[in-house]
Amino acid sequence: MIAPPYLKKGDTIAIVATARKNIEDNLQPAISWLKNWGLEVVIGSTIGLDKNQLAGTDEQRAADFQTQLDNPNIKAIWCVRGGYGTVRMLDLLDFTKFKQSPKWIVGFSDVTVLHSHLNTMGYQSIHGIMPVSSKATEDAKESLRKSLFGESLKYTVPCDQMNRYGKASGVLVGGNLSILYSLFGSPSAIDCTDKILFIEDLDEYLYHIDRMMMNLKRNGCLESLKGIIVGGMTKMKDNDIPWGKNALEIIDDVTKTYKIPIIYNFPAGHLADNHALILGRKISLEANDLESTIVFE
Repeated sequence: MIAPPYLKKGDTIAIVATARKNIEDNLQPAISWLKNWGLEVVIGSTIGLDKNQLAGTDEQRAADFQTQLDNPNIKAIWCVRGGYGTVRMLDLLDFTKFKQSPKWIVGFSDVTVLHSHLNTMGYQSIHGIMPVSSKATEDAKESLRKSLFGESLKYTVPCDQMNRYGKASGVLVGGNLSILYSLFGSPSAIDCTDKILFIEDLDEYLYHIDRMMMNLKRNGCLESLKGIIVGGMTKMKDNDIPWGKNALEIIDDVTKTYKIPIIYNFPAGHLADNHALILGRKISLEANDLESTIVFE
């Protein structure tokens, strides 16, 4: 997988909206982070646009993103927030100039659309906090900075009681489970073969989690994986008649026949402690009875 050039002080990063609108005056904290890191900031034309839930029309969001893709002075594009809508503009984009001069695409949640599409093209991207992540921990911010500047990235977290022990290495893919599920069958679907899969989600019914995991199982994704990292399964919902398992228990049940290491409750996803993950990068993973370690190679 191709890694775009890492950032250096003086480089410029663009903040754009690819999905839900951002009409509040809420970007100053994130701009301050970037300035403290020695970066310059460009605010995209979609920031402030308001079309119902979305940041302008599909064409407006695509045009703004395209402008930043094609501008050689922009070294990274930081998506302002998730929600829904990135997939609506995806097919309006032309990645010709991006391929000539790749740059980092950063975000999570609905931005999984872009991560998955870039993965099929053979490019790495960064799953991490977004400009509106005002409650992000200092560790989460620092992990994004390290990812952008190409510094060593390694995570060690305490062992979770649900973990399945073992070692694995492979290219990291994934993101938001609902988005991954929605992309299967499309040209932007990830290839799970020999990969390590990261999944997280927010505000889903528990039976939906089961439905999506069964889809991954039946389409052959799970059986071809080398390992799984489960991030935050946040604010899950149940029906009046309970499903009977929580989100992690659902994942455990669907994956129980696969002899691969699985890390549960990794600090990434819709959490304040949302650690950056370089998707498309080869990692080494180890889970034992003391701790879990992820090393980006």
